[in-house]
Formats: sequence, C-alpha cells, structure tokens
Amino acid sequence: MTDEETLGEGAVLDELLREAAADGTGALWRLTGAERQLDANVVRLRPGATVAEHVEPELDVLVLGIAGQGTLRCGGVAHPLEAGVLRLLPRGAARGVSAGPEGVVYLTVHRRRPGMAIRPRP
Repeated sequence: MTDEETLGEGAVLDELLREAAADGTGALWRLTGAERQLDANVVRLRPGATVAEHVEPELDVLVLGIAGQGTLRCGGVAHPLEAGVLRLLPRGAARGVSAGPEGVVYLTVHRRRPGMAIRPRP
C-alpha cells in the first residue's frame, strides 16, 4: 500500500491559497472519491460576500477558520471566524457566513451526504 492510499488525499494550505486565482471564490478544494465517509471543503469568500442563512437538518458541520476574517452566524448568534477558530454547527441550527473586508477562507467537514432517495409523501 502506498502512502497516498494509506493517508488519502490532502492539500498544503499555503500552496492552495497561493495557487488559487486572486478573484477565485467558492470551494478551492474538496475531498473526492466514491468510498469516502466524509465531505470536506476549503471555501473562500470575497470581501463582503455571504453564504445566506440556511438550516441543515441532517448534518453537524465542523468549521475551521484558515485566513482572513468574517462572521459565522449559528442559531441567531454571531461568532468571529478567523484563522484558528473552530466551531461546531449542530444539525437543525440556522447558520450563515459573512466575509469581512479582506475576505475569509475556512474549512468545512461533515459526514458525507447520503445519495438522493425517493421517499413517500408526508
């Protein structure tokens, strides 16, 4: 078994940020592979950009600030989001992100979403 098979995929954050387009926004990196149990994304928001408040009913999400500054709203409470800040967003809680004047980069990690399924009407 190779190191890559043992350790899985990854990224060097400094390289990822340096190589990303200056105006790039959204997911700069994400886990791939059909057999994984987790989803993870490195997300960059431009200055002043937002991820609208929404509710994730099924998944807890772990958020880690990487660079820049912003505000993470969860359950009606605003929290700073900056390098080194780690927060758990519990399933069912309304959450959203706003980038500060320099933008913000953060990592999200959560259990992989199940595939689409047909469910009976309520």
